[in-house]
Amino acid sequence: MEIFLTDDQCRAELFPFTEIRHTADIRVGILTIKEKWEQLTGLQVQLVSESGKMDADSVYIQANILPTTDNHLAVIDSAKNGTVIKESDEIKLIRYPWNIAQQNEWAIRKDFNLVTNDRISEAILNTNKTINQNNIFIERGVEMDFCILNASEGPIYIGRNAQIMEGSMIKGPIAICDNSVVKMGSKLYGGTTIGPWCVAGGEIKNSVF
Repeated sequence: MEIFLTDDQCRAELFPFTEIRHTADIRVGILTIKEKWEQLTGLQVQLVSESGKMDADSVYIQANILPTTDNHLAVIDSAKNGTVIKESDEIKLIRYPWNIAQQNEWAIRKDFNLVTNDRISEAILNTNKTINQNNIFIERGVEMDFCILNASEGPIYIGRNAQIMEGSMIKGPIAICDNSVVKMGSKLYGGTTIGPWCVAGGEIKNSVF
């Protein structure tokens, strides 16, 4: 099966983000929408700007739907049948730019389960203080000393080669992605994603970098 993510019906309303990227390249949670689909299906999905003719081996899905382990098969079936996807507790969409921040906390929780399933976190140095460590996942190459990680209200994910400088305080749900840097003494609150290669500092809440 080939999956095509099309943004013909949602691109205009997500301006200006879609001025320089496809809707599926928007990051909500830990992963971009395209990355979510590829991890869930094991397929390399295609990005297009208009829907084409479907056959038995292809399906066109609106790119602003946030897929999860629980909903992606239902979304595929709906796309094949031509039925309209409606938002619910298990299916979320980004229709306007502000929906990215509104749905980010929900998406972090869903992506955390997807990304960490059947995997073991790297060890956290004992110079750091953790709360609910079972809800914290650290990838390889992370540099982090003398920080506080509080995952009592949501998961904390830290990607490969990220650098969390001394004195930072992090309260989940949080995603700090590959090769990003959190400056000394930063305070990161729930619903925040620091994307790959980003540098963040100060006090940040419910934001996507």
